[in-house]
Amino acid sequence: MAGETKNTLQSHLLALKSGEKVFENAFQGISRMILDSEIEKVVVNGKTTYDFKIFRQGKKHIIGMYDEINSFVSYVKDAAEGGSSQEMAYVLVGEPGNGKTFFVEYLCELYRNFLREDLNRKFTFRFVGLDKIGSYGKIATIESQTYEDPAILGLNVLETLDESTDWLARKFGFADEQIESLRDNYRPLGACSGYIWNELREHCDGDIEKMLSHVELVSVPLTESLGTVTGKYPAKDKITSSAVDLLGEESIQRLLHITDTNNPYRFDLRRGALARVAGGGIHFSDEMFKNKKDLVQVYLGVIQNRTIEIDGFKWPIDTLIVATSNNSEFNRFLAEKEEAPIVDRCRLSYISHNTNYLLQEELTQYAIGSETKTTLTREVLHQDPNLNYAASASAILTRLPHSEKLTPIETMKLAAGEVAGEKSIKTLAEVIDTLSQDTDITARFGQKGLGQRNLGRAIQLLVESSETNEGRCMYAHDVFRTVERVILDYVHDSGDRAKYLEDLKTARSLYRERIMTEMFNAYMDEPQAIRKDVMNYVNMIIGVDAEHLGPDKMWKYKDPQTGELRALKVDERFINSIEERLQLKTEEQRESFRTSIRKIYGQKIGVDPNYDFMDNLELVKAVTDVRLKSDIAGAGSLIGALANRTNEENQKLYDRMIDTMLNKLGYCRTCAQKTIEYFCTQEDES
Repeated sequence: MAGETKNTLQSHLLALKSGEKVFENAFQGISRMILDSEIEKVVVNGKTTYDFKIFRQGKKHIIGMYDEINSFVSYVKDAAEGGSSQEMAYVLVGEPGNGKTFFVEYLCELYRNFLREDLNRKFTFRFVGLDKIGSYGKIATIESQTYEDPAILGLNVLETLDESTDWLARKFGFADEQIESLRDNYRPLGACSGYIWNELREHCDGDIEKMLSHVELVSVPLTESLGTVTGKYPAKDKITSSAVDLLGEESIQRLLHITDTNNPYRFDLRRGALARVAGGGIHFSDEMFKNKKDLVQVYLGVIQNRTIEIDGFKWPIDTLIVATSNNSEFNRFLAEKEEAPIVDRCRLSYISHNTNYLLQEELTQYAIGSETKTTLTREVLHQDPNLNYAASASAILTRLPHSEKLTPIETMKLAAGEVAGEKSIKTLAEVIDTLSQDTDITARFGQKGLGQRNLGRAIQLLVESSETNEGRCMYAHDVFRTVERVILDYVHDSGDRAKYLEDLKTARSLYRERIMTEMFNAYMDEPQAIRKDVMNYVNMIIGVDAEHLGPDKMWKYKDPQTGELRALKVDERFINSIEERLQLKTEEQRESFRTSIRKIYGQKIGVDPNYDFMDNLELVKAVTDVRLKSDIAGAGSLIGALANRTNEENQKLYDRMIDTMLNKLGYCRTCAQKTIEYFCTQEDES
């Protein structure tokens, strides 16, 4: 067999035996692709789950969706292991703009790249020299219409599976376990390949070597635009869509050549979307339930039997079928009771919006765009350093359901894995569990809210506004106005609209707190001023009870971030001032608060030495207020000094703060001046 050329069935089977090529179905391939990548354990909303790193690669990757990805991976794994999932389609259901289509397209891109590796490359076969047989006219070569794997032909070389596997073992030396694994993925040849193979058998008088001389191997094209291996079928309107788009139809062109009217090759399957992904590919049906009923019925047959069927002819297919649907279309479909069988054949995954505001900052960056923005007159457009936070908080708060157990801010912080005062992550887990019992999907946690498209619209409105173009800066506070405009224009349910506008007020108050901190940092000429003071307070309350604290109140401790020894003077007045601001009146309340801070310190520092308590908004606010009061006789007087710049000293303070904001805090002159102006108003005070 040394003289075999590369593109024969014999050479492919030898490569399969030696492990240079693989023969696996779509589920096994995708499962191997995902599970061979790095897997990490993460805690999401109080529950441990897995994070598959393959979905986090590249410039624009999937963010969040932990539970949804876990659900998809377990579905594919179950199907790869021969479970009931292989007779189901995977359907992502959710609100518009929450990443369903992006997830499927990202998966398809990953799979195409995976198949570009030599080991995983897909091959199919074509029959050559058919013009010599006589019944094919001028058609000389015919490629497998459903991109069947050469191993499928190998398993159908002789008339029965047992005879074919005996031939494989005898001719190529396949071991018993290899034969067993080949048999697991056995399927008969498609109608036209089987018909042609039988004609070749008669033409060559059953001589296998002669028959195989009519077989050539070709690589399956991986070009996205051809729709091979990964193909998308978008729902069309009722008039233009037909089963032909999925299955294919009789080809007039071929009938001009083929004399035998029983030949199934008269059907052109590649005209349909399914045949092009039938050789171990992914079929993506976008907005599946928008299709008319007869098309959904076609899907029912394809999902259950995994065959393309036309006029009694059958072509087995090997395809992962993934579909998407928005909630309203899906609910409308469910209301028509007679359509139950199709839903029964689907594994449903309800996709929620992202509810973690820290992850949302990356998604918001997608909405803002990575390219440098410019004004209408082509001048560079600056981004306020608080823009992303303001936009992210506005979007996230609309996605969080109101609950009696938690305030919106507590819910937002717990959902991002942060500390929310006395409330624990267990409370959030209870809220989520209670909501998940609701039969109305949209009432569940994270299912409703402003989606990514709405956020994108708010950013577009911000960029096109005259203030943005005049000032050459996307000023953060303006985003609240554009989000409000989007809520009024695009949210049609009055109850949702009222809730979102209420959430927007909460987002404004969070922005106010952030600006207070920013102004103190600017005043101190130090980007991390508040952070240092917060950590000083934490270290002081740990050191205040230390045994080796001398009369000079100096306490030595080891800094967990650098590992160095540090000395800190415990200032009890500073501690008391902060605790007064936190409304801790009695000794018991103070001690209870200190104990909770020490406990958090103990839990967090071991895992993350850089943890800085900046997510504890109440503490940050108290420290900011105390420092503003002690350093500048109150925030009021700083506001007064900045607002009234008639004397030289106030003007110097203003100039120095603007200078710090420009050079150390990432502001431009426009947003620095507007932020100081905003700080000087009573707007958004909670």
